[in-house]
Amino acid sequence: MIQTASTYARNRAHAGGLLFPVLALLVLAFGASAFITYVLWPRWPDPVVVTDAPALPVTVAGVAFNIPPAAMRVPVQRHPGEHERVDLAFMWPSLDPPDPASNSVVSPQIAPGAATKSLERLFVTISAAGDTLPPAERVKNIYPRYTSASAVPGPEGLSVLAFADGTPYQGEDLIYDAETPGNFLVRCSRHGAGPTPGMCLYGQRINTADVIVRFPRDWLGDWRIVAAKIERLINTISHQAE
Repeated sequence: MIQTASTYARNRAHAGGLLFPVLALLVLAFGASAFITYVLWPRWPDPVVVTDAPALPVTVAGVAFNIPPAAMRVPVQRHPGEHERVDLAFMWPSLDPPDPASNSVVSPQIAPGAATKSLERLFVTISAAGDTLPPAERVKNIYPRYTSASAVPGPEGLSVLAFADGTPYQGEDLIYDAETPGNFLVRCSRHGAGPTPGMCLYGQRINTADVIVRFPRDWLGDWRIVAAKIERLINTISHQAE
């Protein structure tokens, strides 16, 4: 039987309509196979990190630091050489690196239910300063635009200057040594609902790198001890004590 032109065209159209679903099924099957292979493929375990491992020589924005690998919160950062930033945690009050086997990464943004463990730690971030103003310049040129009119007494000789509502720092306070303002100054969030504590930020510029230290606001009751330990820690990891 001779196939007419119209019949041939209909057959080709029908075959073309079946081709797309077949190709889609093949793509899905290939994707599923690739995923299963990736999940089941054997991997080498991450290197074991111990708390007394030698410090790693790293540089951030060209500034040299000596960092204990166990203090590095992000495992991929645990290598010597150049880094864009380094995220660290130290036990309080010993300032020893935490035991890497004790738990996983702990966030400096303390959430309800994690407050107890996080309160035992001091968090440090080292990053490139870039075009940002040093902490001392922010106090002179940035913060006064957003603070309230006058300071109130704080714990142990500190002064508390609240940031105004509707500003980028709403809900935070500028807290400093009332006798010597340049001696100690931090920016702290206020205590939140439930177990979420306020956190304080202490910043120090080292050449072209910024070192930001985070700690619970409740520690300000012993702020002189906190300030001394922070200074000692920064000196230790940045060679300034030499």
